[in-house]
Amino acid sequence: MEFDKPKAGPLLEPIHTPDDLRKLDADQLVELCDELRDYIIETVSIHGGHFGASLGVVELTVALHYVFNTPEDKLVWDVGHQAYGHKILTGRRAQFHTNRKYGGLSGFPKRSESEYDTFGVGHSSTSISAGLGMAVARDLSGGDNHVITITGDGAMTAGLAFEGLNNAGYLDTDMIVILNDNDMSIDPNVGALNEYLVDITTSKTFNKLRDEIYDMLGHFKSAGEKMRKVASRLEKAVTAAITPGGLFQSLGFKYYGPVDGHNVETLRRTLEDLKDIPGPKLLHAVTVKGKGFAPAEREQTKWHAQSSPFDKITGKSLAPPRKEPKIPRYQHVFGDAIVELAEKDERIVGITPAMPSGSSLWPLMNAFPDRAFDVGIAEQHSITFAAGLAAEGKKAFAAIYSTFLQRAYDQVIHDVAIQKLPVVFCIDRAGIAGADGPTHHGLYDISYLRAVPNMIISSPLNEEELRDMMFTASTYEDDAWAIRYPRGEATGMDIPEGFKSMEIGKGTCLREGDEIAILSFGPIGNYVIEAADILAEEGINIGHYNMRFAKPLDTVLIDEICHTYDRIITIEDGTRLGGFGSAVVEYLADKPHHIPTTIMGVPDSIVEHGTQRELHDEVGIGPDGIIKQVKSLVGNKITSS
Repeated sequence: MEFDKPKAGPLLEPIHTPDDLRKLDADQLVELCDELRDYIIETVSIHGGHFGASLGVVELTVALHYVFNTPEDKLVWDVGHQAYGHKILTGRRAQFHTNRKYGGLSGFPKRSESEYDTFGVGHSSTSISAGLGMAVARDLSGGDNHVITITGDGAMTAGLAFEGLNNAGYLDTDMIVILNDNDMSIDPNVGALNEYLVDITTSKTFNKLRDEIYDMLGHFKSAGEKMRKVASRLEKAVTAAITPGGLFQSLGFKYYGPVDGHNVETLRRTLEDLKDIPGPKLLHAVTVKGKGFAPAEREQTKWHAQSSPFDKITGKSLAPPRKEPKIPRYQHVFGDAIVELAEKDERIVGITPAMPSGSSLWPLMNAFPDRAFDVGIAEQHSITFAAGLAAEGKKAFAAIYSTFLQRAYDQVIHDVAIQKLPVVFCIDRAGIAGADGPTHHGLYDISYLRAVPNMIISSPLNEEELRDMMFTASTYEDDAWAIRYPRGEATGMDIPEGFKSMEIGKGTCLREGDEIAILSFGPIGNYVIEAADILAEEGINIGHYNMRFAKPLDTVLIDEICHTYDRIITIEDGTRLGGFGSAVVEYLADKPHHIPTTIMGVPDSIVEHGTQRELHDEVGIGPDGIIKQVKSLVGNKITSS
């Protein structure tokens, strides 16, 4: 349908590869940028997806592919949701409406999807290190291609970016680092570096002084050789004194900018010049996230991504109004609960690495601004910072995505667990995350945390249990505590007021049955409830136990189950390897009452993107998969669903 596939403009329509782009005259690029921006807006307004970041780099994307000979020249994107324009210009426009849909294009650069996607990226701050590796590999192989990294959407706030810069400067490697400076990640950037860049790029005095000095230096350079050397030294000194270049020059980079990241002609000319300058170079481009779509420019956090259709002119939602009360997301249940707890306990503080919206720490930041901290895209720092707070008697709640916690694993062990500091890890996006795909599926946290001593690992069946786990963890001082919960809506249950203390390491029986007992860990247990009702209608009665804790296990309950049932099935929204099911099997391995146990979870393979339900069904842990597994074990004929 025409509605599903937006029509490209006259300049964009014949572009299937960057070779086609390079056939345009330079004076046509402004119009092409307008068409590309319109195409992104129209497509996302129908099909959803990340939004503001790609609108902000349209001119940069066009200039890069126009100037450089991609894919021989390597573009390495950082924070992959900047790359929509890149995908459209590199042969994927016809499929772009499938972006982030099951079986469709990935929402991020992906090596297996296109030769133009030189490095896969979902998390931030990897481009400089990856690009440096590519540039060094080129040099070792005797190549002469260019390597350009695009670091944006807050990625320069992370330590990894500076580790890459430091090493690249030391090696004096020929590469270009582009700093896409839009003052945003998903939420506004934070930190001293961000404030420094903002002060420099918005200062009228700075810009006037820079122009006057550069004009003066131009006159000097028309003089003799001695004056040109003086001018060169003066230029470096002035650049270090009045621009952010001093910081980057100290790391061994030649600094250029700031330049207008929305002037495609300026970008084109600048990139042409940088091609011929050897060594590590940094181009500082100032952009606006959401550029060209007024609602996104005004509300950049809100328009970071959109899941529902909207009017491409006004931004007004076109989704049908919900008739039933809106079900809260798990992250919002967390956000409300931590404010309630903080009102009662002044020791409570909250920490998040650049995700106050995604992890819903905003309620605490608004209620107690001096007790809530967005530390920027700095996951390692966030955990050690939380450990320092805990060491001085504060009750630190670290709100962090499961896949972001992976980046701070050493800090979990070294700075928290070894010292037995009672940090509470509120792990959002645990399990299958949905359309963001492999880089954001939180499948490994049970496994990687189970191996860590002095660590409680829990997961609630519903929002009431999430609140009670948070309350119990807020009063527990002996160990660290991990509470994992998924992306998306909770159950919609009526939540009782207040909190109840939860006995650590204790599960509960939700349903008694005959031959088979299913032990569920976390909200995936709601699928078991659904499946059990269907099975009961067919005369198959299973037991269902909500275990709540993967560490410590409720071994008393497991012993009772082994004496009552013939077989156990465990189920979790995480990898089968080393997770909750493994913990149960490990416990039963040397017990005389051991009974056969089947572990249901995500297999040892990469799960791609789609809706959570689509992916749960694909890996066999949706209701249909549970029913199929139970029937296969009781010997009933498996009926197709």
